[in-house]
Amino acid sequence: MAAAADLYIGTSGWSYPKGEGTWKGYFYPPGKINELEYYSQFFNTVELNSSFYRPPDPGFVWNWVKHVPEGFLFGVKLWQKFTHPRMYKESTGETAVIEQNDIDLFKKCLEPLVRSKKLGALLAQFPPSFKNDDYGRQIIGAVAKAFGEYRVAVELRHRSWSDDAGTADLMRENNLAWVQIDEPKFEISVAAEVPVTADFAYFRFHGRNAKDWWTGNAETRYRYLYSEDEISELAERVKKVGEKVKIMFAFFNNHWQAYAPRNANDLKQALKMPYEQLPMNLEIMQENPNTDKESGKK
Repeated sequence: MAAAADLYIGTSGWSYPKGEGTWKGYFYPPGKINELEYYSQFFNTVELNSSFYRPPDPGFVWNWVKHVPEGFLFGVKLWQKFTHPRMYKESTGETAVIEQNDIDLFKKCLEPLVRSKKLGALLAQFPPSFKNDDYGRQIIGAVAKAFGEYRVAVELRHRSWSDDAGTADLMRENNLAWVQIDEPKFEISVAAEVPVTADFAYFRFHGRNAKDWWTGNAETRYRYLYSEDEISELAERVKKVGEKVKIMFAFFNNHWQAYAPRNANDLKQALKMPYEQLPMNLEIMQENPNTDKESGKK
């Protein structure tokens, strides 16, 4: 790989045990196994999604640490109370009023990762409705202040952010990495490529299933397998950014039936990185999944 940066490639989450989109039988073998330990044989990082819904118990986090090898890093998604106040209220019935206790509670769940040197970065993912206005900029500043001792990546999805050159300045002033995302593009979508704003970079590849993006459920929305040509395109983006940073994280979130680990391995191969052969049942998956690759409007 031409890029000089250390590169960590993995998937968004590792446990998808139920539903049509399950990884059972596609990535994980039959029988009872420790899924994280198995996953870590193939990838050197994973994005923790469960922390979005509630801060995990530190005991659980320590257990995860014990099941991954030295050098493995976790990306940790920030609690929805900090980034999705409406969703938080819908799920808990409580107004998302942020207090110091909330910040301390989340930092406590990070302690096992910090102490074991397995914390890669925090991900602050904001919803598409989160726009570039005084409130939005204030929230980003507050996140940077609260979690400034860690690497923090910010995922912005509304085009008002990329339409404003000042967004990059806001990110650089707060030492935040502007997340590079790949997803279906609509009229409100953020630009396909955004500036590098920190000494590390963070990619998220959601798939390009425009057909189900707004109407599908949490599984079908991500029913998209990147083609060989598309993986080559993503690899070029990663290499280009890698010339400007010290460390990079790249996570595939197209988790339907283990498409994510398959494409993560494809990216490693495209970048000429060492990789472990994935299970055969994954390799013989359908080559042309039923997805709509055309952009839509929203």
